[in-house]
Amino acid sequence: MFIYLLEGNPLFTPKVERFQRQVEYRGDTLVTSVFTLGEVLTGPRRTGDTNGISAIKAYFASGRIAILPFDSVTADRYSMVRSACKVSQADGIHLASAAVAEANAFVTNDKDLRKLVIPGIGFMMDLDGNTHVP
Repeated sequence: MFIYLLEGNPLFTPKVERFQRQVEYRGDTLVTSVFTLGEVLTGPRRTGDTNGISAIKAYFASGRIAILPFDSVTADRYSMVRSACKVSQADGIHLASAAVAEANAFVTNDKDLRKLVIPGIGFMMDLDGNTHVP
């Protein structure tokens, strides 16, 4: 969801901004894996966009988001997620990080990910608040 905001996606940016306002209003904490920072920095690095790199770093350092480490506990959970679910390596990292942090919700627009039940994550939802109900 961060990529939508940082790239100014016209469809999803308003949804991400609304979601962030809701998180702040409720006093919740928005968390993401340190891997996300690496993902969103890749595009501007490829194009040599130093302003974009600086803006992304400032956004993630703003205190609005807690950056979760990828440590040995997360690595162990990652192996559990990847062995139990057919997900990409990147999605496995995000899911494992959220599970270790005991996230109440995991926000994704991927319909297949929203169908998963991952111990440690309360529920899956998209930016419109839709969840998967089996």
